[in-house]
Amino acid sequence: MKEIVVISGKGGTGKTSIVASFAALANNAVLADCDVDAADLYLVLEPDIKQTHDFSGGKLASVITEKCIGCGRCEEVCNFDAAVFNGPPNDVVERTYTIDSIACEGCGLCVHYCPVDAIEFKDAVNGQWFISDTRFGPMVHARLGIAQENSGKLVSLIRKQSKQIAAEQNKDLIIVDGSPGIGCPVIASIVGADLVLAVTEPTISGQHDLDRVVELTKHFKIPTAVCVNKYDINVKITKAIEKKALERDLKVAGKITYDIAVTKAQIAARSIVEYSSNGLKDQIVSLWESVLDILKPS
Repeated sequence: MKEIVVISGKGGTGKTSIVASFAALANNAVLADCDVDAADLYLVLEPDIKQTHDFSGGKLASVITEKCIGCGRCEEVCNFDAAVFNGPPNDVVERTYTIDSIACEGCGLCVHYCPVDAIEFKDAVNGQWFISDTRFGPMVHARLGIAQENSGKLVSLIRKQSKQIAAEQNKDLIIVDGSPGIGCPVIASIVGADLVLAVTEPTISGQHDLDRVVELTKHFKIPTAVCVNKYDINVKITKAIEKKALERDLKVAGKITYDIAVTKAQIAARSIVEYSSNGLKDQIVSLWESVLDILKPS
């Protein structure tokens, strides 16, 4: 099977809209939304959730009130001010300690130093991940809890599950909506992929973000192609992006015009190729065909 990952240097460049259209054009694919910090592919694909699983990205400490002797050792060693002397009384002391779950970083230092083993260290539930059906095939996606951080562990889990489903159902393609930027979630999104499609915009910041993304994929030796979205809002910068891509031996797989139909398609919960019948659809189809051509063995 082949795996395509669509990423961008920042959010809002249109990569999710492109992924949704790719899903509509693919015949035998598994979909994966790895942009778990701000997952929105489900808004277009309207998945029917079949399985729900809790996700734990780390551990949290909590005080066992009955055992606490109020010695304050946890407060002394905590570097995050998470140990608070505001707990209820027990048979030993009139006030006990509690651990602020928001402040706790899950380092476990308080657990190690508590003299009476009064602190538990349990898996934290940081969010949920799902296996769903969509009108274009199976989809693996997730939702982080409020204020929860994404270390990349959840992204790796989603990719692993999508590959497992692809193997079980004889799917020949995995289409991934990757995380934006160049941080840990992005690395977890792209490592081992067959092709990265980097979506950018013709702006100064778009050029800069694309440079960072390309350096990242180059470091991991992942074949990379470029798509310039809204290319007609600044043709001069678009040409500069194309020139630089050529210098780097990167193929510009496609260029997409600015079109209000994209927003209308989102409101209608439809991909661009489902909603639009004008030149915009043709551009997306051409982009898809170019991506498939790049994936073909040389």
